Amino acid sequence: MTAHKKSDAYQHASGGWGSVKAVASVLVKEEAPVATSRVLVHQNKPDGFMCVSCSWAKPAHPHPFEFCESGAKATAWDTTSRRVDPEFFQQHTVSELEHWHDHDLENAGRLVAPLRYDAITDRYVEVKWEHAFAEIARELNALDPDAAVFYTSGRASLETAYMYQLFARMYGTNNLPDSSNMCHESTSVGLKEAIGVGVGTITLEDFKHTDLMFFFGHNVGTNSPRMLHDLQEARQRGVPIITFNPIREPGLVSFVNPQSPAQMLSPGATQISTQYLQVKAGGDSAAIAGVCKALIALDDRARADRAARVLDTEFIAQHTVGFEAFAAAMRDMKWQDIERVSGLARDALTEVAREYAKAKAVIAHYGMGLTQHRLGVQNVRMLVNLLLLRGNIGKPGAGPSPIRGHSNVQGQRTVGITEKPKLAPLDKLAEQFRFEPPRHEGMATVDACRGVIDGRVRAVLQLGGNLVRSVPDRDAIEPAWRKLRLTVGIATKLNRSHLVHGQVSYILPCLSRIEIDERGGVPQAVSMEDSTGCMHGSRGVAQPASDRLLSEPAIVAGIAEATLGAHTAVDWQAWSNDYARIRDAIAQTYPDIFHDFNQRLWTPGGFHRPLPACERKWQTQSGKAEFMVPESLDEDPDLAERSADDLRLFTLRSDSQFNTTIYSHDDRFRGIRGSRMVLLMNERDIARRGLAAGEQVVLETRSVDARTRRVAGLKIVPFDLPDGCVGGYYPECNPLLPLAHHAKESKVPAAKSIPVRIVAVR
Repeated sequence: MTAHKKSDAYQHASGGWGSVKAVASVLVKEEAPVATSRVLVHQNKPDGFMCVSCSWAKPAHPHPFEFCESGAKATAWDTTSRRVDPEFFQQHTVSELEHWHDHDLENAGRLVAPLRYDAITDRYVEVKWEHAFAEIARELNALDPDAAVFYTSGRASLETAYMYQLFARMYGTNNLPDSSNMCHESTSVGLKEAIGVGVGTITLEDFKHTDLMFFFGHNVGTNSPRMLHDLQEARQRGVPIITFNPIREPGLVSFVNPQSPAQMLSPGATQISTQYLQVKAGGDSAAIAGVCKALIALDDRARADRAARVLDTEFIAQHTVGFEAFAAAMRDMKWQDIERVSGLARDALTEVAREYAKAKAVIAHYGMGLTQHRLGVQNVRMLVNLLLLRGNIGKPGAGPSPIRGHSNVQGQRTVGITEKPKLAPLDKLAEQFRFEPPRHEGMATVDACRGVIDGRVRAVLQLGGNLVRSVPDRDAIEPAWRKLRLTVGIATKLNRSHLVHGQVSYILPCLSRIEIDERGGVPQAVSMEDSTGCMHGSRGVAQPASDRLLSEPAIVAGIAEATLGAHTAVDWQAWSNDYARIRDAIAQTYPDIFHDFNQRLWTPGGFHRPLPACERKWQTQSGKAEFMVPESLDEDPDLAERSADDLRLFTLRSDSQFNTTIYSHDDRFRGIRGSRMVLLMNERDIARRGLAAGEQVVLETRSVDARTRRVAGLKIVPFDLPDGCVGGYYPECNPLLPLAHHAKESKVPAAKSIPVRIVAVR
């Protein structure tokens, strides 16, 4: 990799010709440019398939090309002409493949046949589906059910997720961790406590009515680029957008719509953020507290002057509790502490408050930059506090907008994927399917990892995902993972979790959502929920990669039927042959959300789940929306003493990445080429430590436990970051993240604020 300078950073707007070039490049790379181009026309369309990438909302009246660069990459990745067939494993042992880069593993192509690990040859070999289901069932039935973990990534459909959780509970466990545990569980906990629902309250319609938007800790340009169309339209009618983020991401700076010939042929771009505040990693609560403090001060002054109030006092009195305690805490908070922790000046935060005070309807968008912290739940609660001060929940154009990642990560929770029994309709399931569900708490993702390490967990089934690569403390997880009795991966592509395997290991290849799914000659459709709470139907349009593939519902049904035998009231075979039956069952379990599910499946723009908070009905302990006094401004108030050399590492993704899927080693938006083993550093921090651009260093975690965690081979890249903050790529930096370093209430790994120090290699 060549030496990097700040001038290497991307100098153009997001979208535009750079996006067009990137899409064309990936189509050629996957060796199916014509076929994939035809498929893309149907992406996120009412008669087509929902994107397998992000979960951003799907409009009722889509654009001619309703896909973004990231979505096109995901589709090309699934429709590639390359294949990982049984012959592939005749050429490569598992030990050899372990040395391949993650990008090369997935880039090898689509899995096309069910495979079982053979220890004698150190290869995966093809087996019959019936053999796989029977042996997996024997292994599961030999275990205590609580020794098995049923993990779900956010890519599975509502139908599959519902079947999966029902199977796990009939088997006898609530060990149903999922990708929400890794990202937005802080949202599920924080919003539920504050306003009574664990999801956001806005829809696409609210963009038309808002007159100000906040952004906290989300890189829209790479993680949900289709959202840029909605942001651009809002900016064109004068809506201010105020952004808090450590890095100035191009997608939040400016945008050129690649679907607009006029914009593509003109030199201008739409400015997205009207104010951009580079908050320190871990400084979000402090920054929000500064805005709240300034806003309350403006209101105090207005009250003293007998002027119009700044706060929505009528809303606060009628709909909230805890305001007086919160306001007192904000008044008592010292500006010097707010500035120190947030890295932002008082004047800048006061200006934000003044802008906020002028707006009548405000949306607050946020991502994992807010949730993946020790105080991630507090961050969410503080953002709600800010909205409550001016009544910005439960009216058009206003509300919290958590931007979820994977395409159905929110939906799988809606249909029962949760380790928390109180969040699942267990009584209803018991009545509906005539069994007694387990009532004890199951394992979240970090709990499951601890269980793998200490030996309590003996089997892990993954419905999608790549846990070995995505979880914290990888250097401890990998050796423990190899001691598992059973590992099963339901997947479309080869990944690290298939190579770091248990004693008995299966790879079960499934159809992609993009592909035509026929059962008994009858085309099937599935459904998912987007991040605005709307449900959409999805029908595949591409030819399957192999006639040996099964759909996700068919695979789950096959394992469930073999495992449960006669001890189930579900006709799994009938469900796997007709997904409408599964939707009927979902509607029976969740009638308030899914009544007339099959009839409403193809509603343009989706049908919206009922959310009481949208109507200012608060299903909280108090019956009202609840203010919360922050525990601390410091991100890690319980961390051991820090030294002057400590830095805060936040992990990030590149523009050529989705979760653990790496499409390319390049990150054009940040000017990184050829390697992901880099450490982004402020030039002042580089100079203070006597380091130099391009120098190779080792990063160590400053942790409360006795174990030293290290990642070597990182090259320093000067970058525009707040003092004391460094950035590194996920999942390459996961070994630095202690398993115990997670959000207190939600157990989300605190990947956006890891205390580290640099060790020079001289």
